Amino acid sequence: MGEFDLIERFFKTRFALKRDDLPLGIGDDCALMTLAPGHQLAISSDVMVEGTHFFPDVDPQTLGHKCLAVNLSDLAACGAKPKAFTLSLTLPSIEEVWLEAFSKGLYALAQLYGCALIGGDTTRGPLNIGITVFGEVPKEQAMLRSGAQAGDDLYVSGNLGEARWALLGLMGKMTVPDARLQAIRKRLETPTPRLELGLALRGIASAAIDLSDGLLGDLGHVLKASQKGACLQVQEMMQSALLSKDLSSLPKDEALTLMLQGGDDYELLFSAPKSKAQALKVLAQELKLPLTVIGQVTENTGLELLGAEHLLDAQAFKSLVSFEHFG
Repeated sequence: MGEFDLIERFFKTRFALKRDDLPLGIGDDCALMTLAPGHQLAISSDVMVEGTHFFPDVDPQTLGHKCLAVNLSDLAACGAKPKAFTLSLTLPSIEEVWLEAFSKGLYALAQLYGCALIGGDTTRGPLNIGITVFGEVPKEQAMLRSGAQAGDDLYVSGNLGEARWALLGLMGKMTVPDARLQAIRKRLETPTPRLELGLALRGIASAAIDLSDGLLGDLGHVLKASQKGACLQVQEMMQSALLSKDLSSLPKDEALTLMLQGGDDYELLFSAPKSKAQALKVLAQELKLPLTVIGQVTENTGLELLGAEHLLDAQAFKSLVSFEHFG
């Protein structure tokens, strides 16, 4: 099977669709895409490399899901509606069973969110997958990292830490019972991009980011871009929806560290004025998704973790507060 046969069988035929905003899709030198009047194009790219971003024995169907999900999560953080994506696929060899499962996982998520495959490339080499997503957002309504204001509340969707716990369990660095590992592994391998939330936050959130590198690290990006600081209410966080039932079984110091420094959660972290609190309460109910206040944005730069010193030993606390959040 050659390159063009591969594209035709596993991608072009499966992903073929007719849409007025995509007059020309996959199969030509370029695709053609039309934006709605008064909208801007939102673009994001990610590359996932075998052995770095995923295990060699990962289920290819879940891999297809995750490769697109992590990009859609970036659109969610911007408040953009997905339109299309490109796929650049480097393969050591053509394995039809693998490709069938990978394209199936990719297609299922793309179809769910109306995101069309419009092109890309395939070549031979070590397995890595590059995806670029395209979305649209009304002009001047995109949520950025730079908009946080002093006095804003800081919110996080869903719960945190399970993906990193699963990763450490699979790597043999933490003990996770087999039954529990299978449950939390889904958070690592098939994350849910919070697109409905991202769209609903336009006009409500002052700044936003998706949590791919851990709460403290990604919050640092927002604070640096906004030239602000933050105070996190750690003890309240440990008693909130952020701490899942599974994670609550761990010692408090381990659970807190996973919540603060774990990655791959793909929840949204955002800031919003206190005047939006009731609207966000209603939104959480409508989406059936917890939106937890974790602290506030402050005028002075820096990060304060109130209550963490009572949950961590001295060395662990020092490691957290001395971490370079703004580098």
